[in-house]
Amino acid sequence: MSSASNLTSKPGSALTGTVRAPGDKSMSHRSMILGAMASGVTEVEGLLEGDDVLATARAAEAFGATIERLGDGKWRITGQGGFQSPASVIDCGNAGTGVRLLMGAAAGYPITATFDGDASLRSRPMGRVTDHLGRMGATFDWSGKAGLLPATLTGGSLTAIDHVQTVASAQVKSAILLAGLNAEGVTSVTEPEKSRDHTERMLRAFGAVVEVEEDGEGWIIRLKGGQPLTGTAVSVPGDPSSAAFPLAAGLIVPGSSVTVEGVMLNPLRTGLFDTWIEMGADLTIANRRISGGEEIGDITARHSALKGVVVPEARAASMIDEYPILAATAAFAEGVTVMRGVGEMRVKESDRIKLMVDGLRACGVAVEEEPEGFLVTGGPVPGAATVHTAHDHRIAMSHLVLGLAAAAPVTVDEPDMIATSFPGFVDLMNGLGGDVG
Repeated sequence: MSSASNLTSKPGSALTGTVRAPGDKSMSHRSMILGAMASGVTEVEGLLEGDDVLATARAAEAFGATIERLGDGKWRITGQGGFQSPASVIDCGNAGTGVRLLMGAAAGYPITATFDGDASLRSRPMGRVTDHLGRMGATFDWSGKAGLLPATLTGGSLTAIDHVQTVASAQVKSAILLAGLNAEGVTSVTEPEKSRDHTERMLRAFGAVVEVEEDGEGWIIRLKGGQPLTGTAVSVPGDPSSAAFPLAAGLIVPGSSVTVEGVMLNPLRTGLFDTWIEMGADLTIANRRISGGEEIGDITARHSALKGVVVPEARAASMIDEYPILAATAAFAEGVTVMRGVGEMRVKESDRIKLMVDGLRACGVAVEEEPEGFLVTGGPVPGAATVHTAHDHRIAMSHLVLGLAAAAPVTVDEPDMIATSFPGFVDLMNGLGGDVG
């Protein structure tokens, strides 16, 4: 039984069909922000029109860009070659990526801007970005507790820094690089472990020179300040994080075969697919091609007898958002799946380690929680539970997928936040043969 405040998924028939994943969330945020920083017109196709990206679009407009929606996923951004002080508070909603990257971009201009968000975003740490922007010369006035929104930024007159990452975070790296565009000197970010490189790729597309030097298992990224950006065409591929949900259903629901077309295959985003294959998943990739500077392909997942594995800790950066859905599929695998080195999950939209542990236990799955990870022992999944999501879209979708293969239905609360990253999720899953409502 579902209501406006919950959704329920029920076990049923096999899932079959071909669908297309929503546009990649990371690239959608960046196309809006870089388009607003640039001079001239940026045409975007395939933009994810979820709540988080739309909040970033409103922010880009508040900073002085002209934003036009031309059709489904098609947007035009006309930038003025920089940001101006907004007339009101920049409300980023639930968008952690949006607010952290916008802070980095805005820090480089002689403007003042106040950033805020919903209750979830207000609880998430901003110091991991603002501390480094402060080293470059930006100042922050915290209305409440330091390091938490709302915050007022005063930018301009930045000086480049050399930053060494202690945690692989594309958000931190990107905020520093965006600020470095308008800083004096050469900004460098050293990553002992590589994080997703969409910012570097897209900066080049907008005309910036970005140097990347391999450094052991990681790399050093350097960017000289004072580089102008020029509007360009951006084609956003399908989001591998969103594609994971229908593909996971294909793996765990008996008799299923699900294909998701046009999925980004950037090697820094495919850790989940590599892990599933190691677990014995029948996962195939066809029609590999290049679109918008990224390799994409069509991925097919068929029902598989999965086995538990130890996920390499070094893989965490390439799949940090996918551990919830990995845990849901691990619940059906034979043996134990070990996920460690993922403490970053605790500072996402929610404490995703705790919520996945609590949710899986409620569904009858054996789970062991650790400070920096968790272990899932697979087997028959009873289901028959209501799962608390703390308004986290990935927690909600992961448990709804699990419910399609459990012995009894699974209900999640506060499902409206699914729209932040995957508008149309319910219709897509039901179109494949699922029962979600």
